[in-house]
Amino acid sequence: MGARSISDRRKAAAKGAGALALALFCILAIALAQRHGWLESLNIGLMGMAGRARGSSAGIPITWIMQLASVIGGTAARFALLAACVILLWSSARTRAYWLLWVAIGGTLLNLALKQLFAAPRPDLLPHLDIVHSYSFPSGHAAGNMIFFGALAMLAGRRSTYAAAALAIALIGISRVWLGVHWPSDVLAGWIEGLGWLALCAVWLPAGRGQGEGADQAAMWRHAVGGDEAVNPETVEHGRGGD
Repeated sequence: MGARSISDRRKAAAKGAGALALALFCILAIALAQRHGWLESLNIGLMGMAGRARGSSAGIPITWIMQLASVIGGTAARFALLAACVILLWSSARTRAYWLLWVAIGGTLLNLALKQLFAAPRPDLLPHLDIVHSYSFPSGHAAGNMIFFGALAMLAGRRSTYAAAALAIALIGISRVWLGVHWPSDVLAGWIEGLGWLALCAVWLPAGRGQGEGADQAAMWRHAVGGDEAVNPETVEHGRGGD
């Protein structure tokens, strides 16, 4: 049973590493296509649509919403939310808190490394409605929030949580294009990066509360039944009473 568990974990790790490698390959392909101008019509077309919408009668309130979404999805706010989640999980699910922490921090470091690698300038098609100083590709907002909200959804394991996470991820990503600080391809690459990182980190996703306890009890029962000595249920019950 132990050997099978190790083998399954290795297979899962290999699949996760393969998913991350595929994501990085897709990011490289997008970067090359963007650098050679093959995505120019798509990027300019979508950002031009955002610019025209910004100038419409509904543009001002939508811009407020996009700015708020961008602030919530920024590094400072995201790490504040991360700290709050870790504190809430710490007393009852410390392993899950550790997992969430290193997933978020590791994903942030990966994005910083990719930004330095590609060193892509920010778009200048529209006036920027946010203050930016870093490189553009891939989008840190898109990657960071895909990782953070995606990890929260994975820990919760509910469809409603996945739906809420998807909505937050989409809104924050779109806000970066609306504010003029990212090409759509920057955001797409950030989402792909986040998905690849989550696929790798899913290998070490802790069991939900109670699931690990059930697995431990099942393993103990299999050991007792398959052991060399016969187990008397009354003896087991008496032993429990002694505890």
